Amino acid sequence: MTSIPSAKEIDDEAADWASRVDGRELDTDHDVEFQAWLAGDPRRSGAFLRAQAAISFLDRGRALAGSDSRADEPQRPSRRTLLTGAGGAAAAALAGGAVFLAPGHQRLDTQLGEIRRVPLADGSLVAINTTSALDVTMKPKSRQISLRRGEAWFQVAKDAQRPFVVSAGLVRVRAVGTAFAVRRDGDGVDVMVTEGVVETWVEGQTGPRQRLSAGNRVQLVGYSAPVVAESPSLIERSLAWRNGEIALDGDSLGDAASQFNRYNSRQIIIEDADLARERFVGLFRTNEPESFAAAVAATIGAKVREDDKVIRLSRDHSS
Repeated sequence: MTSIPSAKEIDDEAADWASRVDGRELDTDHDVEFQAWLAGDPRRSGAFLRAQAAISFLDRGRALAGSDSRADEPQRPSRRTLLTGAGGAAAAALAGGAVFLAPGHQRLDTQLGEIRRVPLADGSLVAINTTSALDVTMKPKSRQISLRRGEAWFQVAKDAQRPFVVSAGLVRVRAVGTAFAVRRDGDGVDVMVTEGVVETWVEGQTGPRQRLSAGNRVQLVGYSAPVVAESPSLIERSLAWRNGEIALDGDSLGDAASQFNRYNSRQIIIEDADLARERFVGLFRTNEPESFAAAVAATIGAKVREDDKVIRLSRDHSS
């Protein structure tokens, strides 16, 4: 399997290109090197657009502050410095796909295949999985996160005076100085704790709140009784996406295909029901469905047919 650039590396490269465009050093339509860079990874187009948006945001902020964004440029940190995070967590978050809606409030999201790590203003860190969206609100006495869709992992900075609460529909997860993941999947919410202790509950539901420690996982669906499991190894595999990986350990091929399809526009289709039930083990990059299909073909003897949009797996009846 080949190594791929991290999201941060792509963001840094995008910041360089956007800074050159902003300085009128580059014509994006005719620059061969830029076009080759853009075509080399599907994530680069979005990163470049976010970097340009970040520059516009910085200029607008300076204009609102009453300063000219270009006249006093030598006395200020460069756009390149701000975009890559050396100028503060807010600029880094913006370059990573954040939109600031009001003081202390920001919206973070990811597109298909994107995985991002964003520092928050309180010193916490959030890793955001593909096609996810969340709102962050920092107040003097509370830290509130609303997971609107998808999945995120939080490494929470300790602050006993400001509870850190994640909302996912009716589900609430409260933590102080811990690390945990929350995933919304339809009407269900999956909470996985990797460090410390969290408290979960469902709004409107009576009864004691559920406390979870590191290695615990709970699945909550509406008002059904929560199902708690001690599964540190399963949690580790489930959170392999933070490193841009999919870890399979006896997963069915049907489930594995669904995981790859979360990250790629090129979808995997398993045409035979019995093949979809086959179990598989392996570690793959999230953006390499072709490597997965090739491994299945070599291990199980499946037949692979592919085009630009679909990878089809079926039983090879010729063997």
